[in-house]
Amino acid sequence: MFQKAVRKRAKARIGICGPAGSGKTMSALKLAFGIVGPTGKIAVLDTENESASLYAHLGDYHVAVIKPPFTVEKYISGIREAEKLGYDLIIIDSLSHAWAGTGGILEFVDSRTESAKGNKFAGWREATPKHNSLVDAMLQSQMHVIATMRSKTEYVLVDDERGKKVPKKVGMAPIQREGMDFEFTLVFDVDQERHIATTSKDRTEIFDGFHGKLTEEHGSSIRAWLESGESAKNHAGTTQEQQPSGPKSITQDQVMELETKISEVGADRDKFLAYLGVNRLEDIPAERMTAALKALEAKTKKSDGTPGTVTDITAILAARRIPFKLDETNKEVYATPSYQDTASKEFLKTKGFKWSSSYKAWVIKMAA
Repeated sequence: MFQKAVRKRAKARIGICGPAGSGKTMSALKLAFGIVGPTGKIAVLDTENESASLYAHLGDYHVAVIKPPFTVEKYISGIREAEKLGYDLIIIDSLSHAWAGTGGILEFVDSRTESAKGNKFAGWREATPKHNSLVDAMLQSQMHVIATMRSKTEYVLVDDERGKKVPKKVGMAPIQREGMDFEFTLVFDVDQERHIATTSKDRTEIFDGFHGKLTEEHGSSIRAWLESGESAKNHAGTTQEQQPSGPKSITQDQVMELETKISEVGADRDKFLAYLGVNRLEDIPAERMTAALKALEAKTKKSDGTPGTVTDITAILAARRIPFKLDETNKEVYATPSYQDTASKEFLKTKGFKWSSSYKAWVIKMAA
């Protein structure tokens, strides 16, 4: 009956909570890119008026828009469709509409209560199984799942830098059924003012005491943790004699091949190793050599699409309406998006811009 406890490989189950404007969608996408890697496929169920498509500059992902009524059945159908199409990860943005949106669970309960002449228990008797079916669809999915949830908001008075009391908007409990956070492996709470995330639940122990902005690198760390568990096949009792023959790790020739490729494409070695969940190239499992090469090839393609001249980059900045200045002598471009324009700043990072406190601008030195 009892067996030794062994952590198995698993899929991500992540919740991201925060008030409107806190950056839940962008945070979810950044984690997603890190979790699936450069060759993974990401799907987004968008209930937020097609806002998920605003971050297309971050990378490739596909969006399916859910419009009112936000019934549980629509969510489940979207999850099933993404599974059928072979996506590796799905972002549900936002899960709160299934609870408190038009046609959501609370509205369903109200309609059933009215039909039952005020008997609210009759409404919940039907609503609870519907809600549970959505939870089951997420938990049993073969995809990684990231769900954003709006937080109930409240204004509190805080002291500003001059000691004056000013109102500040803060996020409270997520708008979902109480206890929903228990269903996730990780739950992040993101604040509206600085888009800083903290963890309210962390079974991975990676983010213990975490306080910062979520990035693709954090997603890579989550992926490494998920894949470090024992495979279900091994846990089921496959013996050493039953294991396929061949090298457990890549050969020295393959190590040299990867070394050369990393140098050629200018890949970040630490990020590459984190993506594969190893500390050294020599530790890469033999069966992951193909995935490693594909990741570096994807890096090559991504690099080829990066503008390399002053003309290229200024044309893109103008098209995106990002203010900039050009220093023709030094071949430097200074971009100055507004403080609130988070999307433009993230875009500039992807193009190689660096923040300069001296110039108070995002700067890149370009080829002639």
